[in-house]
Amino acid sequence: MKVKMKTKSGAAKRFKRTANGFKRKQAFKSHILTKKSAKRIRQLRGLKMVDKSDEAAVRRMCPYI
Repeated sequence: MKVKMKTKSGAAKRFKRTANGFKRKQAFKSHILTKKSAKRIRQLRGLKMVDKSDEAAVRRMCPYI
């Protein structure tokens, strides 16, 4: 019987699969927001796509997503 691969639980919480790759949350938005301008915080909203150069690593960490 073939052994199943384990999914990295931290990566499973951070990435979601889409038709065109993986979506991720924007960095630098979680704390120390008082010194960041409103424009900067506003532009950090929303989701981004994982870069093509990092997709292989995400696929290895999350084989079943």
